[in-house]
Amino acid sequence: MDLNLDTLIDKTYAGFLAMNIGIRLGAPVEPTVWTSQRIERAYGNITNYVKDFKNFAADDDVNGPVYFLRALDDGNYKEKLTPSDVADAWLNYAREEIGMFWWGGYGVSTEHTAYLNLKNGINAPLSGSIEVNGKTRAEQIGGQIFIDTWGFVWPGNPEKASEYARIAASVSHDGEGLYGASFIAACIAKAYVCNNIYEIIETGLSLIPKTSIYAGVVNAVISFHKNNNKNWRDCLKYLQDNWGYDKYKGVCHIIPNAGVCIMSLLYGKDINEAVEIATMAGWDTDCNAGNVGSIMGVKDGLGSIKECYRKPLNDFIVLSGISGYLNTLDVPTYVKDLVSWAYKLKGEDVPSLVQTTKGEIHFDFELAGCTHGFRVSNTNQTQLSQSKEYAKSGNGSLRIIYDRMKRGETSRIYYKPFYRREDFDDERYSPCFSPTAYSNQKVSMYIMSDKFSGASEFIITPYVRNSSTKELIYLGSLTLIEKTWTKVEFIIPDLDGAVCDEIGISLESNSRIRAYDYGFLYLDDFKITGKANYTIKMDKQKPEFRTITPFSINHGAWNIEEDKLSVMCLEHGEAVTGNYYSKDVEVETDITIESKANGLLALRVQGAQRGYYAGFYQSKLVIGKTVNGKFEVIKEKVFDIVKNREYKVKFKCEDSLFSLYIDNELELTCLDNSYKYGMVGLSMQDGGRTSFGTLIVKEL
Repeated sequence: MDLNLDTLIDKTYAGFLAMNIGIRLGAPVEPTVWTSQRIERAYGNITNYVKDFKNFAADDDVNGPVYFLRALDDGNYKEKLTPSDVADAWLNYAREEIGMFWWGGYGVSTEHTAYLNLKNGINAPLSGSIEVNGKTRAEQIGGQIFIDTWGFVWPGNPEKASEYARIAASVSHDGEGLYGASFIAACIAKAYVCNNIYEIIETGLSLIPKTSIYAGVVNAVISFHKNNNKNWRDCLKYLQDNWGYDKYKGVCHIIPNAGVCIMSLLYGKDINEAVEIATMAGWDTDCNAGNVGSIMGVKDGLGSIKECYRKPLNDFIVLSGISGYLNTLDVPTYVKDLVSWAYKLKGEDVPSLVQTTKGEIHFDFELAGCTHGFRVSNTNQTQLSQSKEYAKSGNGSLRIIYDRMKRGETSRIYYKPFYRREDFDDERYSPCFSPTAYSNQKVSMYIMSDKFSGASEFIITPYVRNSSTKELIYLGSLTLIEKTWTKVEFIIPDLDGAVCDEIGISLESNSRIRAYDYGFLYLDDFKITGKANYTIKMDKQKPEFRTITPFSINHGAWNIEEDKLSVMCLEHGEAVTGNYYSKDVEVETDITIESKANGLLALRVQGAQRGYYAGFYQSKLVIGKTVNGKFEVIKEKVFDIVKNREYKVKFKCEDSLFSLYIDNELELTCLDNSYKYGMVGLSMQDGGRTSFGTLIVKEL
């Protein structure tokens, strides 16, 4: 790798953060009712977020870049990316008609159209072609808004970034849509090794046809800027008059928005001003500001991002794919994954600093300014920031400033492994969540105090919070020794069928009356590891975000009825949860067949395309799997299924051995090694109405 590792991390981190800053900034004024004139009238000269969000909910502009890149992770990728690799990610990670992207209808939404084409046997790249979908639909903006990550994984190599982005975009787009994908990804890759925005843009242009309309709008904006580089609004007026939506049909055409992107890159002095211009210009504000943010973030690095834009993100991004576990995205960890792919794609060894362990939490606070999404309950007396001053290992830690805390006052410093509807202001793209931490897992961290004044001792108490009752469960207090790292360890307790939505420490002052505590705490090497052992009681769950906690539902009508989770469907219905990377695991529940003899437990489910299932199917006992979304029976057995009778069903996998138990009797076993890990869940594969009781999950 030609780039220095520190530089590569800095630029990738900045690019991904800036992409999300642009998306968050532009999203509130995305609807077409928000013209540039109305945006100016309402918000004037934008220099900060126009809306405060508790947490910014999922957006298609980040779902696509993250989930479609998983084509590299899923075992299909060999030496060359193919459209079918990316098409599999489309079908695998989307909950049909919920989240991921805009489900605007067949022939209206380009993405919805491509998805249905794929489901109905029109394979990529035909699925996104002009031949099948027509020119208008194939050339909408999605061609360039889902491809930023292909630029991140090919740093300094615009040719490869352009190639991979075009392949990925061909699943849903064609023509000018593909040129936009090639152009934006190439600009991102070039920005790793070039600070001149003109040269970056020229690199993108060199990789698309000179006769394309896309090249035409890019060159037109460059020419305008050379003759009038003072006022971007003059350039916007030129775009509105000559390259506007009235000239390019469809819901959201790529060409007008490409013009806004180039304008923002040329008139914006830095990443902040560039995404502000892209937002104030109107049209597809979050898409344009996101693409512009990626390019400028990589070009200028972390130090160029204003704190008012970075701090509210807090290293936490929400996604809205089919895996609730993957939907909680820790930005520093994801940046390490992107950098790892940059090395792997080039055939080089991955440096230890950016190696991660899938399915485990490890926050090392090494990346500049990172917080890993940690929060405090008392923002008046405690604040968080990253520090290079002290570290248990490596070069960074999380610093907690405490200011004027007196005896009896507390503040919680915590990580959120699970989110609820109450944590959000809106329901954009209907995210769903499964916990990233479970009962029986070990939490460990190192804590050190550096007191300015106050009591000689400071009390900290590890705790978890029950998401259903909001009860804080304290796990034994300890006293810190000044400027000495103390290891804090505890096991997440059983929560009687609920899940935890906070894990951390409670900080309590021990100062004398009328005296205050001032100083710093440092936290490092926060880990959640070990095998989970938990239950999900259905009467403790709630319908939220078009799903039921803590499941991600795909198809079927699911409801909580008394203490059971009931489903009815015509063909297929599924509810999955748990760690996406669970391997050997045992799941158990009570199944009551109410209509048609169908009801299955699921293991190693990797999405809508892949997973193992066992239980009742078409009036038989079966162990089966989904392959490319189609259910296949591996082993079956005739069984006299009695309706409205409650059966105790257990499904277990150890390495390649799968076992099905009914009422504690072993009924079926089989060997299969197709899938090594995945989520757990409940499923119907052939319609009917069935109820599921408490789900018991034990990792082996």
